[in-house]
Formats: sequence, structure tokens, C-alpha cells
Amino acid sequence: MADSFLMEVCVDSVESAVNAERGGASRLELCSSLLEGGLTPSIGLLHIVKQYVKIPVYVMIRPRGGDFLYSDSEVEVMKKDIELMKLNGADGLVLGALTEDGRVDTELCLELLAATRPLPVTFHRAFDMVHDPTVALETLVSLGFQRVLTSGCESSALEGLPLIKRLMDQAKDRISIMPGGGITERNLQRILEGSGAQEFHCSARSSKESAMKFRNTSVSMGASFSAPEYGLKVADSSASGLYTCAYNVGGGNSLYTCSRGACSSL
Repeated sequence: MADSFLMEVCVDSVESAVNAERGGASRLELCSSLLEGGLTPSIGLLHIVKQYVKIPVYVMIRPRGGDFLYSDSEVEVMKKDIELMKLNGADGLVLGALTEDGRVDTELCLELLAATRPLPVTFHRAFDMVHDPTVALETLVSLGFQRVLTSGCESSALEGLPLIKRLMDQAKDRISIMPGGGITERNLQRILEGSGAQEFHCSARSSKESAMKFRNTSVSMGASFSAPEYGLKVADSSASGLYTCAYNVGGGNSLYTCSRGACSSL
């Protein structure tokens, strides 16, 4: 197992970004709409988050929820978002695209990677929807992605741990394998020991009650799967949310931060 680890926390607000940094995050993945797995955030959000935090901010490039097969117009949006996020201080980008038969869309990814240079790029959990993860990993290596976020093609990183370990062995330091999905303080050590990965990803969120005093409970602003109208999910640096998990790793020198809740973004 590695002697030190890097925790990436996905956030969708300034408050969450600040709390994640205070709680020990080493890097942020900035998104909107975490309920949809994370979509491209606004430029305003990126701009203000960069004013409040010092750790690197990687920005999600995903124009909509759902699958990762994109139309020509959606690709135009992705390219423009990449351009704007670079101009407004993104430290890295997070993206992914697949073909209709579940393979990495090599042609599109090459176009997008050309637009992202010189920033580092993570291939997100579109990887978990591929037809053959072994082949997909080799494709990502050849394309030049710096890392891939994956739950091992299962609903959680713990369930996907056998594949994550095989991917780590296959990668051989050519690309970083970053487990994410369902990581909690109860399974973190098992995932650390079982994968050998050096980077991990979580949402580190807890529930927060809305400050609204007047509430119209007859109206909801989202679909049936949306969050409660008067409840928020934010990264929490307090003891009830994001807190420190210390392990006797590498002579007791490793300190790792994790959420009490699940970690399940792209």
C-alpha cells in the first residue's frame, strides 16, 4: 500500500469547496447537479471557488445527464465550456465520451484533449459503462489521459474492488486509477489495502436544513428523484461530516480524510 494518499472531493457549491479544503481535501472536482452524477458548473461558480480555495480545482465537462454518447451540438458545447473554463482558472478538467457500442470514443476524446492542453485531464465514470474495461484502459493510456475515475464497473468501489485491483496492475503507473463510488469510513481501509491506489474520490456530503422559514410544500422544483426542496447537501468539514480517518500505514504517517456519507459522483 502507498505511504500517502490524495483525496479528491467533488463539490457543487462555494460552501462545499471551502469545507472540503478545510477537511483535508487535496483536490476538488467542481460540478453542478451532483444528483445527476455531476454536470458542467457555471463560470461564476468556478470564478468564486477559485477566490476561496488554494487547492487545485478540476472542472467537470458534461453538458447533460444520462449516457455519454454526444450529438454534434453537445460536442460544440463541450468545446466551448473547455475554452471558458481554461480562461477562468481551471487547474484541470474531467470528461469522457463513449461510442454507441460502449467503447471509448477515441476520435472525440482526441478533439477534446487537444482543446484542453496544457491542462491535465481525468476520464470520469463513463469508464464504468464501457463494454471492455481492459481495452478501454489501454485506449485512455494511448490518448494521454492522466487518470481515470472508476468504481470498477460496479455500483460501488467496494463491489468493484477486484476489477480496480486488476486495472491497477494493468496500468503500471502509465495512468492513475482513482477509485470512487460508495466510499465511507467503514470500507475505506479495505479499498486502500485491496487496490493499492494512491488517489481516491468522494462527495463527502452531509445534509443541511434550508434556512427558509416560509415553505410551500405543495411545489417541487425538480423531478421525482430530486433532493428535498428544503434540504441541501454540502461537503462538511465538521465531525458530523468530513472527518479524519487515520491508519497505521507506512509507520503511521498516512492521514486520510473521508466522508461519513457515500461518495458517488462521476
